[in-house]
Amino acid sequence: MDTQQNTALTRALAGVPGPLPTSGVIHITLPHTDRFTVVGNHLAQHPDLSCTAVGIAVRIQSLPQGAKVGIKALAAHCREGEKRIAAALRELEAHGYLRRVRDRLPSGRIITRTVFCNRPAALLHPRRPAGAPPRPAKPEPAPAQAPVQEPAPASVQEPAPAPVPAPMQEPAPLPASAPVPMQEPAPVQEPAPVPVCHPTAAPPAPELPVAPVAPPAPSAPLFVPRVPPPTAPKAPRRPLPRPGELTPELDRAATAFLSDLHRHAPRFTLSEDDVRRLVPGVAAWLERAVRPDSIRRTLTDDPPQPLKHPAKLLAHRLTELLPPAPPGVDDLAALDRPRPRFTVTPFQTCDDCDRAFRSPTPGHCRDCRETRAAYAQAAA
Repeated sequence: MDTQQNTALTRALAGVPGPLPTSGVIHITLPHTDRFTVVGNHLAQHPDLSCTAVGIAVRIQSLPQGAKVGIKALAAHCREGEKRIAAALRELEAHGYLRRVRDRLPSGRIITRTVFCNRPAALLHPRRPAGAPPRPAKPEPAPAQAPVQEPAPASVQEPAPAPVPAPMQEPAPLPASAPVPMQEPAPVQEPAPVPVCHPTAAPPAPELPVAPVAPPAPSAPLFVPRVPPPTAPKAPRRPLPRPGELTPELDRAATAFLSDLHRHAPRFTLSEDDVRRLVPGVAAWLERAVRPDSIRRTLTDDPPQPLKHPAKLLAHRLTELLPPAPPGVDDLAALDRPRPRFTVTPFQTCDDCDRAFRSPTPGHCRDCRETRAAYAQAAA
């Protein structure tokens, strides 16, 4: 009697079409009749936008035209602070949803306009409506010729009567009876001749060359999912490591290690086939001078919950966590090799001026030697 039953939720779940999923979210979709905003999945599921940026974008999209969407205006109605709102606006601006454009008013004042686009990819790659024929390229008309008149349909034998010219100063369309000379409005430039329609069958229009229209480029997707779909081909698994030579000693040690593994980790109880299949991988670790307790700790530490396939987990860890081969004797000798020593010239004290200078033997500095050489040359 103390458990409350939500009958409305029960009725709504009964109206969901199809069988209900055993896990995950269950959508109860009720149609909106007023006060709703259409949001695309490219924004709601954008992989590079934070949840704050998506929420700010949805709020901006729901506001009417001319609403204030500055940092302070949004902070006044949202629980996020100004720093988080500013970071979210920068994210939207980086992905093309938001633009800040500076515009100059007729009075000379410069203002900043905030433009929000709900589908930025549609601006970069516009799509042609489905079923619409491709538009041919429009030929450029000659500078001194009048536009070509379209032929009348085949079912119509007589052309439509021309409109009666109105009493205006500018030249009006002429009737189909006879050509009338046109008045020149200015001596600077002559007007183009006016085509005359005769009351006979319309002549066939000249065929205009139509440039081939390239098919519209497919629009680039808004984002590429980082998680591959379940049907994507999976990379082949790496083979189980094997020792250079599976000696009988390595085979016995690896078999004893795997058979005794359940005593240290009860959840890693292996069958006889699993032990035979995993023996080469353990032998490869033992060949690389890894201690058995280190192998046991690496293979059984922090297993997933629940552990359904212990043999597959051991094969994966034996393959992916294989340590490098130990260094050889030559590599260790290179590490122990003494470094080359550099000979440092010691300091000496000059016998005449007591100045310190570098020299392998005691004596005189360079200045004293030059002075003594000059005195000896003068005496000679």
